[in-house]
Amino acid sequence: MARDEEAAGDRKPPSYGGEVNAFIVTTCIVAAFGGLIFGYDLGISGGVTSMDSFLMKFFPSVYRKEVADQNQNMYCKFDSHLLTLFTSSLYLSALVACMCASTITRKYGRKLSMLSGGLVFLAGAIINAAAVNVAMLIVGRLLLGVGVGFCNQSIPVYLSEIAPAKWRGAMNIGFQMMITIGILAANLVNYWTAKIPSGNGWRISLGLAAVPALMITVGSLFLPDTPNSILERGDAAKAKQMLQKIRGTDDVDAEFEDLVRASAAAKKIDRPMRRLLTERRYRPQLVFCTLIPFFQQVTGINVVMFYAPVLFKTLGLGQSASLMSSLITGFFNVVATFVSIYVADRFGRRSLFLEGGIQMIICQVVVGGMIAGSFGTSGTGQLSTAAAVLVVVFVTGFVMAFAWSWGPMGWLVPTEICPLELRSAGQAMNAGVNMFFTFVIGQFFLSLLCNLKFGLFFLFAAFVVVMTGFIYFFLPETRNVPIEDMGEVFRRHWFWQKYAVDDDDDNNKGGSAPRRSVELK
Repeated sequence: MARDEEAAGDRKPPSYGGEVNAFIVTTCIVAAFGGLIFGYDLGISGGVTSMDSFLMKFFPSVYRKEVADQNQNMYCKFDSHLLTLFTSSLYLSALVACMCASTITRKYGRKLSMLSGGLVFLAGAIINAAAVNVAMLIVGRLLLGVGVGFCNQSIPVYLSEIAPAKWRGAMNIGFQMMITIGILAANLVNYWTAKIPSGNGWRISLGLAAVPALMITVGSLFLPDTPNSILERGDAAKAKQMLQKIRGTDDVDAEFEDLVRASAAAKKIDRPMRRLLTERRYRPQLVFCTLIPFFQQVTGINVVMFYAPVLFKTLGLGQSASLMSSLITGFFNVVATFVSIYVADRFGRRSLFLEGGIQMIICQVVVGGMIAGSFGTSGTGQLSTAAAVLVVVFVTGFVMAFAWSWGPMGWLVPTEICPLELRSAGQAMNAGVNMFFTFVIGQFFLSLLCNLKFGLFFLFAAFVVVMTGFIYFFLPETRNVPIEDMGEVFRRHWFWQKYAVDDDDDNNKGGSAPRRSVELK
């Protein structure tokens, strides 16, 4: 199949002027702040739902089951659809918000979507902190979901467009980095607030979500819009000035010419989501924008992240020990994401996907086997101290593998493979599928754990086997390829070339920017 010959990372990309400068680095860091709201929420919800004071106030039946006879089925201690609805309702509203944000992002720019997301998330944080009943909690979570949906749709697009081609991977991964920092911050907050004697620590945990919301809201006011977005709205002169500013040089003619061509093609496209779903030429983008986020969720990562304290508590660790274990996994999550920032633009996307997949398979199988050995199918038993430490070690290994592979690559690849005319729609599809399956897994994880027991971890491992094979056979390398020249990658791929269109078809029907030659090294 000669997949190596199709790897875009083995070719010299077209040469554009400019290098990384302080302005572009600062801009990408501020934009990536939007990842903090998603990460903070992922980390905070599991810790809050493991706090006895929170359970006693809002979910007393779950609390009574938790403190009952310890010989009961450990797999089913926290099985409550109302409890999981508190966690997962956010992702249902995020799904709807992603689709709405696609239109706003395309017509009015990426900045407005970021600003809107930050403001709505701020409102949700305030309502959750003041909640007196489950209804207020759910309403607050729904508003948080709208904020997450808008930011997750717009920010990866923004980062991919504004970053230089040779550093696009590292700068886009800044979004995933902020997600991991948000998770770690939430774990630190939960560990502290769980010890507050008054029992109201959960209010502080939920209310502090306002901090990252303010950071992205205020930050978005000062961000420049991307040249791609400015061109989409018809101001070529301003777009070129912005391109010169972010590249730190006046020598941007070649890159600007490609942007103009892509913008002209994009203006011929109406109903981009419909085009993405129905037109054969966009089949590669549709496949990757749906399957990558689907596979990203069926690894089980988000249930590990937002149910980690509950999971560790289920396995016999106390509240303090379970929160500390989550803090450890959160720390190594951040460390591993730094690895991906260093590696993504040096060794490519495929190598990270494949190594991460193999490591996740091993860790899931080991954790499932240890839980099976300790609790069997009855769910009664207890982990020894040594076994509990090993579970934490392998869960941490799983988290690290995801953090330098499917975590950042799952946001990076879908945004960089879509042509300008489909970029907002493609990212809406990517984020929407991500949110939908986060909702499904989050809502039913505790029930699945109750019914499948240790087999749930083997099920996740089986999904990772399938998705690792999918990447090996079907994902071309996109490292160092300018974002508006990505179509050439698929024209040379052994499988996707059958969906490629000729330049004449591009010019007659609209679509991605015309093909340009790519020299072999």
